[in-house]
Amino acid sequence: MPVILPVKGIQPQMGKDCFIAPNATIVGDVVMGDGCSVWFNAVVRGDVNSIRIGNKVNIQDGAVIHCTYEKTKTLIGDNVSIGHNAIVHGCTVDDNVLIGMGAIVMDNAHIGGNSIIAAGAVVLEGTKVEPGTIYAGVPAKKVKDISMELVNGEINRIANNYLMYAGWFK
Repeated sequence: MPVILPVKGIQPQMGKDCFIAPNATIVGDVVMGDGCSVWFNAVVRGDVNSIRIGNKVNIQDGAVIHCTYEKTKTLIGDNVSIGHNAIVHGCTVDDNVLIGMGAIVMDNAHIGGNSIIAAGAVVLEGTKVEPGTIYAGVPAKKVKDISMELVNGEINRIANNYLMYAGWFK
C-alpha cells in the first residue's frame, strides 16, 4: 500500500483515475488533478508547504516533489512528465513540460509551458525558463527553441504513454 498520510490535519487529495504505486509516498497538503500517476519510490511531500498538481501529470520512479517551509510552494500544471529521479522543489512548472531524468529544478524557478528540461540539468533557484525552449546543463541554460513537432512528439507522447502504463495496473 502507498504511504498517504495527513500532516497537521491536512490529507492529500487525489483526482479521478489516478494511479499511485504501492511504494509511493504522498503526504500533507497535496492536491492532485485527474489522470495523474505517482510511480514506484516517488515522494510527493507537502509537509512544509503546499503542492498543487494539475491533470495528466506523471511523477516517475524515484522522483521527489517538495517545497520550502513558509517560503516556496510547488505548482505543477497539466500534461507534465517528471522523469525518473528528478527533484522538483518549491517552483512553478507550467503546462506541457517534460522534466528529464535526474534533473533538478530549484526554489522559485519558473518553467514556461511547452518546454523540456534535459536529463541531468540543474535549474538554479530563481531561473525563468522561457516557454517553448529546451534547457540543459549544469547550471541549465537555453540550448534551443522547441518546434511544435517536438512538443507533440515528446512532451505529449510521454504524458499519453504514462496514462496507458497506469492503466496496466488498474
